Amino acid sequence: MRLTTCLLAALALSAACAEEGFTSLFNGRDLAGWIVPEGDNGHWKVVDGVIDYDACSEAPGRDKNLWTEKEYKDFTLRVDWRLKQTTGLYDMPVVLPDGSHQLDAEGREIKIPTPNADSGIYLRGSSKAQLNIWCWPIGSGEVYGYRMDKTMPPEVRAGVTPKVRADKPVGEWNRFEITLKGERLTVVLNGQTVIDNARLPGLPERGRLALQHHGGKNPKTGELSPASSLIQFRNLAIREL
Repeated sequence: MRLTTCLLAALALSAACAEEGFTSLFNGRDLAGWIVPEGDNGHWKVVDGVIDYDACSEAPGRDKNLWTEKEYKDFTLRVDWRLKQTTGLYDMPVVLPDGSHQLDAEGREIKIPTPNADSGIYLRGSSKAQLNIWCWPIGSGEVYGYRMDKTMPPEVRAGVTPKVRADKPVGEWNRFEITLKGERLTVVLNGQTVIDNARLPGLPERGRLALQHHGGKNPKTGELSPASSLIQFRNLAIREL
């Protein structure tokens, strides 16, 4: 009964998306339209109508992400996501509005151990253009690769730093609406604009989207790292612009 309910919900969503010009990226049943990393061994899977990941892909190499088969240029992407649980304490910096990290009196970064989980969404095939999903006080939606690149102009680093933390608590569903036009990015999280027309210099003109693998088990201890992508996704839909 639960699976039937999920499928009916997916069908209703597809109909609603079509009316708005969106195309569904997930059918609620399987990973058709996605590239599962070779050797993954079932860690990216569909559970009760959502894409579920346990951070433990067995694919060799570093790319354990789930990629779309299709490439995209300009678009608006809608996606619901939720972090299932945290996996330990992670030393988080205090991120300032300009994208830099707060320092103490001796010039060292201030770091606060905080429960964490970590995933994200890659834009146009670029790991640098990744929207972070995590538990940092700065909030999800930032573009870490650009914020941390000190060769970027100050306005770029500040632009990809969230204006507000709009995340719901771990375990609850969140919704991104991501609009990318040329090198300009706007991200709305749970109805609040966290990134507003930020510039991403050097971003490829088109490329695939990815749901990010992060963390995983320590090969020595078998324990999950405190920044692992224990995450689920649903209601993925895109409108090309």
